[in-house]
Amino acid sequence: MDETGLAAAFGQHLARDRRRSAHTVRAYQATALRLLRFLGGHWGETPDARRLAKLTSADLRAYLAHRRGQGLGNASAARELSAVRGFVAFAAGEGAMPRLKGPRVKKGVPRPVSPDEAVALAEDVAEAAAEPWLAARDWAVLLLLYGAGLRVGEAVSLTASVLPLGETLAVTGKRDKTRIVPLLPQVREAIEAYAAQCPWPLPRNGALFRGARGGPLSAAIVRRAVRGARGRLGLAERTTPHALRHSFATHLLGRGADLRALQELLGHASLSSTQIYTAVDAAHLMDVYRNAHPRA
Repeated sequence: MDETGLAAAFGQHLARDRRRSAHTVRAYQATALRLLRFLGGHWGETPDARRLAKLTSADLRAYLAHRRGQGLGNASAARELSAVRGFVAFAAGEGAMPRLKGPRVKKGVPRPVSPDEAVALAEDVAEAAAEPWLAARDWAVLLLLYGAGLRVGEAVSLTASVLPLGETLAVTGKRDKTRIVPLLPQVREAIEAYAAQCPWPLPRNGALFRGARGGPLSAAIVRRAVRGARGRLGLAERTTPHALRHSFATHLLGRGADLRALQELLGHASLSSTQIYTAVDAAHLMDVYRNAHPRA
């Protein structure tokens, strides 16, 4: 079986036997194909199941170094390694994967989650879901936190009355205060994809996001899923659902957003609550300066 066929067989296994979402199947199959093509050049021969059984830690380090050279960040590299583990176990059997620690992210004072980390986190949470519709749900919830700045409690409290979605979303936050937030196309598509797959009825006065047994999704489930993903990806403990909201604010501010407009988007009662992001953004810029400037 050639490299394309082996990667395709892995994708079929994920879809049929592991019941992974279409998004996960595409991502993991693409990783398998990238690995096989790299190893073909690295070894000078076409990789097959027999040869994969002899994969070494040095081979994997060379592959990850190759991917790093293509701009892969820590979180995405850890996620790539997770996909590689699954593929090698499928193709060459359990135990064939050599031991290799994933990349680690330095711990330190609170900092916004990078876009790379935010997307990798959401993808990993979705990929760990037991059912495709749960994967779609988790992807939609985490995109709401990062792409619209919602608190996790606000996201799980949404009712199906928000459907059909428009370009904005009415969100009820603390002190029952309602605010209007814009919906990016990617966020809107994620929610719509979840709603289309959800096996439970979604009456207008009922919860939009449902748990595995049909009840309202709890914030604790979201936090637990994020804890698991950040452990698998080697992300710092600061990477929480609320950190995605912080990142939404910090990244907007870094791109010139007005503090008053940001206050409205976040639902802060006072401007002083929003002003903390000016300090966070300045600290982030100093980190970039120290790491990039030769005389820093």
